[in-house]
Amino acid sequence: MSYIAPVKDMLFNMQSLAGLDQIAQLPSFEDAGLETAQAVLEECAKLNESVLVPLNWEGDKNPSFFKDGKVTTTPGFKEAYAQFTEGGWQSLQHPAEFGGQGLPKTIGAACGEMLNSANMSFALCPMLTDGAIEALLTAGSDELKATYLEKLISGEWTGTMNLTEPQAGSDLAAVRTRAEPQADGTYKVFGTKIYITYGEHDMAENIVHLVLARVQGAPEGVKGISLFVVPKFMVNPDGTLGARNDVHCVSIEHKMGIKASPTAVLQYGDHGGAVGFLVGQENRGLEYMFIMMNAARYAVGVQGISIAERAYQKAVAFSRDRVQSRPVDGSMKTSAPIIHHPDVRRMLMTMRAYTEGCRAMATVAAAAYDASHHHPDADTRKDNLAFYEFLVPLVKGFSTEMSLEVTSLGVQVHGGMGFIEETGAAQYYRDAKILTIYEGTTAIQANDLIGRKTGRDGGQTAKGIAAQVAKTEADLLKSGSANAKAVAARLQAAREAFLNVVDFVVAGAKTSPNAVFAGSVPYLMLTGNLVAGWQMARALLVAEEQLAKGEEAAFMQSKITTARFYADHILVKVPGMRDSIVEGADSVTELALDAF
Repeated sequence: MSYIAPVKDMLFNMQSLAGLDQIAQLPSFEDAGLETAQAVLEECAKLNESVLVPLNWEGDKNPSFFKDGKVTTTPGFKEAYAQFTEGGWQSLQHPAEFGGQGLPKTIGAACGEMLNSANMSFALCPMLTDGAIEALLTAGSDELKATYLEKLISGEWTGTMNLTEPQAGSDLAAVRTRAEPQADGTYKVFGTKIYITYGEHDMAENIVHLVLARVQGAPEGVKGISLFVVPKFMVNPDGTLGARNDVHCVSIEHKMGIKASPTAVLQYGDHGGAVGFLVGQENRGLEYMFIMMNAARYAVGVQGISIAERAYQKAVAFSRDRVQSRPVDGSMKTSAPIIHHPDVRRMLMTMRAYTEGCRAMATVAAAAYDASHHHPDADTRKDNLAFYEFLVPLVKGFSTEMSLEVTSLGVQVHGGMGFIEETGAAQYYRDAKILTIYEGTTAIQANDLIGRKTGRDGGQTAKGIAAQVAKTEADLLKSGSANAKAVAARLQAAREAFLNVVDFVVAGAKTSPNAVFAGSVPYLMLTGNLVAGWQMARALLVAEEQLAKGEEAAFMQSKITTARFYADHILVKVPGMRDSIVEGADSVTELALDAF
């Protein structure tokens, strides 16, 4: 079995958890109801299942390669990218005034999941272009927008994000790339950038680099960083391409996973200086780059969900075919497909529950983003923005860490065959590892959750979310079913543990920072677990209601069972995580440094 897009689950989340009907009432989204969503997702599924899925394994065997300053992508990628852009998929959620289709993020994110499930290496190119588009929409001048946005939104040109340098990884205060102002208002850019995804390739005619650099005389640290557009080819006044700019790929990395995606080292200014155009104001580059980074962080979380879904589907298919040992209950007298064995089913259920929980969380976050940008009421926009921003480190951090566990379980279900590359299970495991690292490691997401998202407002956003969770608990108890009551008990215990940790974080973030930050990643994992479990609890309520009406009985029963499993086997971990955060900080930092 190959990949089949989980369209039904995506639509269920949109309609039942994210409130697609309400999104379709927002200004500019009037045509984005269920009928549109279904049509778009089904068409997207066709492209991914037929065109991009077959290229995934090919890309792992025959990755992009660098020769004589040029990068050649995996055979078939260039043609697939042409189909992708001709279908308008790059333009899906971008403004109509620049040639986009103007659909909500709630729909676009689902299409992004499919694209990444089908072929993560390929999907990285449009993902980075999306980030460049968002940055220019927010901070670009009218001239920059007119020059670049339409081509980026159509996919004719692609975009990149240039932050990292050999001496400056996550610490962007150490950026040394410099920009020298010119008399004509442009800048000459000089420096080296590393780990630039699709920094050079052969799929599009131009590449638009968004580059962090320091203008001469700028303040030290992050306050002196500016953002520049540096195109691979200069753009003539009539929109045609002109001379080659002074930015060149000098090598690409040899990687553990996502091998078909070229990760470039770019050299700026070796032949007189690369021409750059300032985005917004000088010294506000990091602020603008965070627009790209936030978009990318959410998208990376979706990548985690996508690779988990792909690993789950492959593990299910293998477990149906692989015959090994008789069932322990004696129900079969001969060896049986391993899906009959309880521990294999436990692994498959873990994979399924994690994936569905994170998908639900990401869908609800996307809906909040849509409301935060398009709702007519200012207070509603503000509340939704706070909710969305709180969820971004969870979607990124929890979903990607989850994907490592799920893809590892996928290998385990395959047994020894999972360790053999030809089965394909190992590729998902290798590909998943980068997701916890790029666009900010899990620890960076956790620091953001503690500092900006919890400590800054004294835990008010966190406690507001807990109040919504409590309402779901009340709804579960009102339902009265055995499953609902069991899930309510687990959810309550998790919520109370979460509130205990929030109080610990707020009280100690400034007075005992080492103690608080020793538990930063566990806090993120606890919170992500709670929010995903909360969405599964909400899904259970909807599924029970639909099942009572006789609608989609098999799907709804599966949703109930998966939600119950999540509560019993995953959500139940939260109270123990609370103990390690609140009571275990000392043992993290107590060992003498020379004893390691």
